[in-house]
Amino acid sequence: MRIAVGGIRHESNNFSSLVTNLEEFTIARGDDILLGEQFIGHGDDVTFVPTLSAHAPPHGLVGTDAYRAMRDELRDRLRAGLPLDALYLDLHGAMDVVAIGDGESDLIRHIRAAVGPNLPIALSLDLHANLAPEVIAAADIATAYRTAPHRDGVATRRRAIDLLVTQLRAGRRHHTAMVKPPCLIPGEYAVTDVEPARSLYANLDTFDRRPGIVDTSIVIGCAWTDSEYTSTAALAVGERAAGEATAREIAAGIWAARERFAPEVPTLAIGPAIARARAATDTPVFLSDSGDNVTAGAAGDLTIVLRALIAAGARDTLVVGICNPDAVAACRATGSGARISLSLGGRLDTRNGTPFDTTATVGGLREDGAVLTIDGVTVVITTARDGFITLDRFAHFGLDPRAYRIVVVKTGYLFPEMRTIARDAILLLSPGFTDLDLARLPYRRVRRPIFPLDRLLAWAP
Repeated sequence: MRIAVGGIRHESNNFSSLVTNLEEFTIARGDDILLGEQFIGHGDDVTFVPTLSAHAPPHGLVGTDAYRAMRDELRDRLRAGLPLDALYLDLHGAMDVVAIGDGESDLIRHIRAAVGPNLPIALSLDLHANLAPEVIAAADIATAYRTAPHRDGVATRRRAIDLLVTQLRAGRRHHTAMVKPPCLIPGEYAVTDVEPARSLYANLDTFDRRPGIVDTSIVIGCAWTDSEYTSTAALAVGERAAGEATAREIAAGIWAARERFAPEVPTLAIGPAIARARAATDTPVFLSDSGDNVTAGAAGDLTIVLRALIAAGARDTLVVGICNPDAVAACRATGSGARISLSLGGRLDTRNGTPFDTTATVGGLREDGAVLTIDGVTVVITTARDGFITLDRFAHFGLDPRAYRIVVVKTGYLFPEMRTIARDAILLLSPGFTDLDLARLPYRRVRRPIFPLDRLLAWAP
């Protein structure tokens, strides 16, 4: 059996003023696509036909020309690979494109035009997908990650392919049912190791074993993608009647738990958070600059927290990942040990920040960044948006976060290695493209009423 493989994966932030261009995508073609473990061990009767696979970190809307170039190449490669027995697509599910809108809807429309209406399609999706009915209706199988922070990308892609291969061998077609509770839930409110998400996701194994069901998923959605399809969703794959009943039951569970979704750590305004961190006796204390969270598409160049730390007289403090390529170039030209006047940040996110004019001492230099000292605060500036989610990333700049009292990262929830070493963690209610206070964001396209923007009294799946 010949199974085509491809996809375009992006989480788009509509509140960003920036655009994701073609050079920001990592693109694989041909056999380079098939290097993942998910393609191993499916049997000699399976031949994978690679097309195009592209992905970029979360950022602003995908540029029209960039998207069309990738979409059209994927479509043309699919046509060249015909005849096919099935198609597997690796998608995010929250891609939005300038002048087009929902990227997955447009992509699936063009793919169906290329391969015909009857070719079986399986999708693997991010847990933070916003799913259009048209996309789910076009797929036999749709399955999503079950962990946030994400640890099961390969397992999810493998599951989608396994289900597709099993379907083909059995000579039958699955159906994916979807029910969408009208809820906007930021990713930081649905960490899957914390209630209520922990129990909701743990229950999926039980639903998977029901007669007529082969797979179920809960999709939290991406609250910073301002789309008519932005919301939570329940998916159930299998026989139509069983799937619809199961999706309704899962969706009802999401709705019943809506008031209990919350961050796993305290959320504080910047000032009180800094005061708590400075008073801590067990360190390091991690402060997540959640409004400028690059892992959810923010700019990563706001200096609001840095200025507050300096004003508070903070010491033994590390601030990482302020994106400012011009300042990095100036530091490299000046050299390590020099004193330099810099204008930091406020160039990418001009809606929420302004440049910070300061004098710094240049420390370690790398091709992709520089270490500065500003009034006793250690600051890492970078040439690209960077959340510093692994210890290796700190070590690259000769730094160990465990040596500091306070560490500020441009993320939301902490990723696994940071969670392990943090003695305390606080989500800053900071402004930016990924503001956790959803009521402050200028939504225009989400379908209303929707919780928590509107106080819905009742909803039934």
